[in-house]
Amino acid sequence: MHYTSNLLRLAAGAALTSAACMGATQDSKSDGAAAGNKEAAKPGGLELSSSAFKQAEYIPLKYTGDGADVSPPLKWSGAPDSAKSLALICDDPDAPMGTWVHWVLYAIPPATHELPEAVPKTERVPGGMKQGVNSFGKVGYGGPAPPKRSDHRYCFKLYALDTELPLDTRASKSDLEKAMKGHIIADTQLMGRYKR
Repeated sequence: MHYTSNLLRLAAGAALTSAACMGATQDSKSDGAAAGNKEAAKPGGLELSSSAFKQAEYIPLKYTGDGADVSPPLKWSGAPDSAKSLALICDDPDAPMGTWVHWVLYAIPPATHELPEAVPKTERVPGGMKQGVNSFGKVGYGGPAPPKRSDHRYCFKLYALDTELPLDTRASKSDLEKAMKGHIIADTQLMGRYKR
């Protein structure tokens, strides 16, 4: 009985984690469907992974504000053939003052299937990609830096879009979400954790 209770608690926790990471995405998907974006991703669906950590595992120190503070390597597959661009948001839903944005990256060419470690913290990235401003007030990736003795989740959310967004560099997460509204044809997320 005790074992079954623990399994149920773990399953409920996993569902809550996924919901917290993908909250904004679900709203956007509904808008996309209403606009007629009904295409499904390729078999297997859009999937995002990292060679640095697996789903729900701890993010290595190197990719945090306590380490080299460089972005982790990311790889994806399963984007719909009709995708015209991709976008990526990384945020922390557990931040004490509300969701904290760690990375805003967009205008990712649809032929791109991975990001190397340590993407430059510049407004424009080789390949035509653009970067926005994070909650630290800086362009590019800003690694996890939660309060002491805090265990936070960091949600890397990837979106396949049916358009190229008319956004310049230095867009905020809010700017990007507004521009993506009605254009998301597939999305996925990878959640990592970090504790000080």
